[in-house]
Amino acid sequence: MSLSRPLDQQALAPAVLSPAARKSWRDHLRSLSVLFKLRVVSLLLLAAVGGAFLGASGRPSLGALLLLLITGGLAAAGSSATNQYLEQDVDRRMLRTRQRPLVAGAIAHPQWVPYLAAAMVFLPVAVVAPWNPELAFFLLLGAFIYVVIYTLWLKPRTLWNIVIGGAAGSAAVLSGSAAVGHWNEPGALLLALLVFLWTPSHFWSLALVYRDDYARGGVPMLPTQTTPRVAAAWIAFHTLATAGAALALLIHPALGWLYALPVALATLDLCVRNLRLLFRPERKEAFDLFKASNIYLALVLLMIVLDTLI
Repeated sequence: MSLSRPLDQQALAPAVLSPAARKSWRDHLRSLSVLFKLRVVSLLLLAAVGGAFLGASGRPSLGALLLLLITGGLAAAGSSATNQYLEQDVDRRMLRTRQRPLVAGAIAHPQWVPYLAAAMVFLPVAVVAPWNPELAFFLLLGAFIYVVIYTLWLKPRTLWNIVIGGAAGSAAVLSGSAAVGHWNEPGALLLALLVFLWTPSHFWSLALVYRDDYARGGVPMLPTQTTPRVAAAWIAFHTLATAGAALALLIHPALGWLYALPVALATLDLCVRNLRLLFRPERKEAFDLFKASNIYLALVLLMIVLDTLI
């Protein structure tokens, strides 16, 4: 009897489930949303749509937009999942990223992630390449910049990582103009420049909030390599350059007062927030600027779409 009792207790004890097994289907969807960075993907798609409207100098065809959203969404989501798969060790060291699904064990059998992610990037490229090679090129270029140049090469080595890595967002804009057959349309090129200039100020604001966390993770973001005040000055420089590009878009014949008025007011607000950060380079001001920069880019892109439609 004494020998059987522990066996009986073990049989009656509840099974110990992995974090992935204990999750509901809603939790699984949330984990996949984080894995594929769908919030970031949605902003990239809006940038691509903005490029499409400028490239078409008006209303692009529904077919071109659907193709852009499907192929661009797959490629961007696949690149994001690859980024998280490659950065698991860094994410594990940082408090901000420690709960990402691959690190927290929320994804069952994560060995499938790089294979699915690669398919999400390369299949759309292969499908569109024969009849729209420009679109295929910019889809592949964006993924290559984000995964290879930014994630693998620059991010662990230099504080200028996000400056060059921001070109991935520019590739998204040009994929939009390529989808409508005019990748080098001047307005789309200027919007690509705007996204390129916006990216460092946006991510440096976040890195200033989590300065100690990035240092703990061993990521040489600008705010970890210099003082908060110097970092704030570099953020302000890129913000002013972004604002200049946003206002320069007014030369585009498809844009008018519907674009100019809200973007001018948002630009003024962004500059005021930068001044606050310069005089007081602390976490609250940096996080306020980070959130405002997200809204700013979304507003610029939305106003481009609305103004070209009307």
